[in-house]
Amino acid sequence: MTDNCALALKIDVDTLKGYREGLPRLLDVLKRREIRASIFFSMGPDNSGKALRRIFRRGFVSKMLRTRAPSTYGLRTLLYGTLLPAPMIVESRPDLLRRAVDEGHDCGIHAWDHVLWQDRLTGLSREAVREQFGRAMELFERVTGRTPACCAAPGWQTTPDALAVQDELGFDYCSDVRGAGPAGPFLPRMGGTTFRTPQIPTTLPTLDELWGTDGLNAETVNDRYLDLLEPGLNVHTIHTEMEGGAMSAVFEGFLDACIAGEMAFLTLREALADRGDLPVSDVAPRGIPGRAGTVAVRLQEASGG
Repeated sequence: MTDNCALALKIDVDTLKGYREGLPRLLDVLKRREIRASIFFSMGPDNSGKALRRIFRRGFVSKMLRTRAPSTYGLRTLLYGTLLPAPMIVESRPDLLRRAVDEGHDCGIHAWDHVLWQDRLTGLSREAVREQFGRAMELFERVTGRTPACCAAPGWQTTPDALAVQDELGFDYCSDVRGAGPAGPFLPRMGGTTFRTPQIPTTLPTLDELWGTDGLNAETVNDRYLDLLEPGLNVHTIHTEMEGGAMSAVFEGFLDACIAGEMAFLTLREALADRGDLPVSDVAPRGIPGRAGTVAVRLQEASGG
């Protein structure tokens, strides 16, 4: 860890198990430490079983084995949407979303159907993208009484149509991309078009990307994270199924080490405040270590906004 670090915690809720079991545990962890995070909710059906179609992607099976996915997510989760009906996530316990909002966290949309977005986005029309956002936003507003003002794409998947719809919806910011180093918010350019909605990229590898690589385990992975922190804004994406589940103690150890090092904690909304004119950066799909397939990556910075 170095001086003048700031850390924004971005929490993704992907599944029913993560929502009902992992989220309350993480909210308790954060409340004890008086830390606020940015939390993004998969609002609709849990179709996690359909994610097994990724088995043909290079690196998917090894990642599943390395991260012990069956025990992390549970057998039922791995069957939802195939052999078992897809349960609704937020509607099963609306009070949990309300709790996150009431406790001061920066809450937004992750998806309506997480698996559909992550696996099929490139084949969706702009109207279909608009419909996915609309269903998620309607339920979010019905549960909380607030219009969601931010989103974070499942699997860091985005397209020019998705970015255009975000502009239409007037989001304050989105967090759909990956980017090395604490570069901070920017305006995305994709398919030759520069979009208006700021992006705040995830800068640190996720736990499932590091776990089991180079011998990293519960005793060593936090040392790697502390070594990766850089001056400026660091954005760490965590998942309710991992850091809110079997890896909860590992995550608590990381937080306590950051607190001991006098790390400043921010929400993504706070990280965006008072930034002035934002740089423009190109976004394109690229592979990254530890993850199967490609994700949207911030490539380069250009002058102007």
